Amino acid sequence: MTTVLTPASPLTAADRCDRCGAQAYLRVVLTSGGELLFCAHHGRKFEPELKKIAAEIQDETDRLTAVPAAAGEEEH
Repeated sequence: MTTVLTPASPLTAADRCDRCGAQAYLRVVLTSGGELLFCAHHGRKFEPELKKIAAEIQDETDRLTAVPAAAGEEEH
């Protein structure tokens, strides 16, 4: 999916997919001015149609594969 980097605020756990209610990892800003939020699954499913109507796509799906730092782990 084509990603446009914008100064938009990062998506949080409170941002939910407009299709299924799962956590959103994509924000699609429409050329009409509205916005849609999608989970990774629905973002991929609707990608061809979204590209036609999107002014911007904020894609944070890379966070799904990011390895978080272990709690309490310190560098030595």
